[in-house]
Amino acid sequence: MPTALRRLLAVLALVVAIPLAGHADEGFWPFNRIPRAAIKQALGVDLTDQWIQRVQHSSVRFPSGSGSFVSPDGLVLTNHHVSLDLLHKMSTPARDLASAGFLAGARADEVKAPDLELLTLQTIEDVTATVNAATKSGMSPAEALGARRAAIAGLEKDRQTSTGLQAEVVTLYQGGQYHLYLYKKYTDVRLVFAPEYDAAFYGGDPDNFTFPRYALDMTLWRVYENGRPLVTTNYLPWSTTGVKAGEAVFTSGHPGQTQRLYTVAHLEFLRDYALPLSLDAFTEIRDALAAYAKRGPEEFRQANDDFFGIENSLKSWAGQIAGLKEPALLNKKRADEKALRDRVASNPEWNAAYATAWGQIATARRDLPPYNLERVFFESGLGMNTPYFTLARTLVRWADESGKPNGQRLPEYTDARQAQLRRQMSSTAPIYAGVEQAKLAACLSVMVRQVGADNPMVKRILAGKSPSDRAAELFKGTAMGDAAARMALFEGGREAVDSSADPMIALARMVDARSRELRTKYDDEVLAVERDAYSRIAQAAFAAKGDTAYPDGTFTLRLSYGAVKGYMENGRTVTPFTEMRGLFVRGDDHQQQPPYKIADSWMKARGSLALTTPYNFVSTNDIVGGNSGSPVINAQGDLV
Repeated sequence: MPTALRRLLAVLALVVAIPLAGHADEGFWPFNRIPRAAIKQALGVDLTDQWIQRVQHSSVRFPSGSGSFVSPDGLVLTNHHVSLDLLHKMSTPARDLASAGFLAGARADEVKAPDLELLTLQTIEDVTATVNAATKSGMSPAEALGARRAAIAGLEKDRQTSTGLQAEVVTLYQGGQYHLYLYKKYTDVRLVFAPEYDAAFYGGDPDNFTFPRYALDMTLWRVYENGRPLVTTNYLPWSTTGVKAGEAVFTSGHPGQTQRLYTVAHLEFLRDYALPLSLDAFTEIRDALAAYAKRGPEEFRQANDDFFGIENSLKSWAGQIAGLKEPALLNKKRADEKALRDRVASNPEWNAAYATAWGQIATARRDLPPYNLERVFFESGLGMNTPYFTLARTLVRWADESGKPNGQRLPEYTDARQAQLRRQMSSTAPIYAGVEQAKLAACLSVMVRQVGADNPMVKRILAGKSPSDRAAELFKGTAMGDAAARMALFEGGREAVDSSADPMIALARMVDARSRELRTKYDDEVLAVERDAYSRIAQAAFAAKGDTAYPDGTFTLRLSYGAVKGYMENGRTVTPFTEMRGLFVRGDDHQQQPPYKIADSWMKARGSLALTTPYNFVSTNDIVGGNSGSPVINAQGDLV
């Protein structure tokens, strides 16, 4: 799935909230705050400094998921669905790596990904005091947000320059803490193995999110450094014995954005407004992709990854709405919130410092809807959801932002992000105009329906044409699919961008002033207020309960723990393991019809396999989107 779409889905995706204080097996823990005593009590396992450090340095962040080093010569393991976008980029009509799979017969046959960047976390530094010191007494929330952003930009630039590592300041506890993460970056990454799509995504959409337990959802890559396979002592050896029911296991990965600290008022906003909007918009985009895929095999290949990603998100959002409509969930949240607010009210010092935070969030969310539709469609990009427009907007904004002092820029255009922007612009990965035009037509149609045909900016964007005709016009003559053309504009700066007649550049210029206005309004009236308010709620929780809670997911490295364990479904016990024989039984029960058609290579090997071999298993570990590809590790530090 193109990075722009993944980012937009991440903006719109929202995870159902639970109380700040967790129970056993719940939580994704930063590697500088592993709850060793709780793990010892729950699982009887003592984690050593050496175990934690090796697992940290063995863990890998993909652009849309997680992975791990699994050999001393640079092999990296992740899920097939984490690699699917990359496999599509590396495929051609004559060589479909996503569908047919791939196996390098020798290292010389390993295929380099055109724009894949892998990161491994090296160090974590608490910079909360430095970031907060940038704010002054009497500052408005908007001024404080700007001051913190400037401090963060300075920290990232300074550490990146002094270390040569990629620097990222991470906001934890919705603003309660700030930690500086330093990453080692690898850009020469080559494909070693990917199974056939029929094996990797066995059971297809019907089983996905419900019973994906006969899928070979894996790929292997190899990291190269200076033209040679990376030599590393930080990797996870493969377990030769597997795991047993009840055994302790650990997951090291990068859980995506969660909102478990959200207030009841914020959750009600998601339930009644944000999530239904996401469902409506992406259902139409999904349908447009399905229609495009039916045009032929090549169109199906081009559309399949986006279709799969959107289907996942639609199911997630529908589940979240259902959960938020379940009275027991919000009643529990209301009770927990009331208990904390009562504790705050009982202490005059806490009451003065924290009591107004909940009301400020409620007011910010209540006042947001009148302009939020425009913000989502114009600034967040839902109305023009195609990498062609995203790349054009990036060029337009880089030309403007790069001329400002580093601390005054939008966060995504600071000096610490320049290498990433350059890599994005210079990527030779293909972007298929046909499927992107179909998506854009659907996005414009949703924009007209949701924002209104009479909206002045909608009228300017459509230029008197229908959504489908306007999409066709925008794609006719654009060079945003050409890396050389993009780099010429990137290097040419403001003069080159301002003089460009590219229709996507022109569109990006047209909407930029209104988009920035909406972003500033949202940042000042909502983000800044909530950053301050949630920070005080987190401080209230720390004061009342101690600093023992884990922060929300931020797509940064975390450790979760649990045990291999089955579950109850419809009154029956489901064992934690599947066996290879179950794959063939499932395929036969469905007459080998898609999506239960077993890959030809597996059918040929059926008679030679040890069919009682365990295939997949489940555990109680706490994971969310972004954890895809995370290694599951036993107490000895072996990959299971």
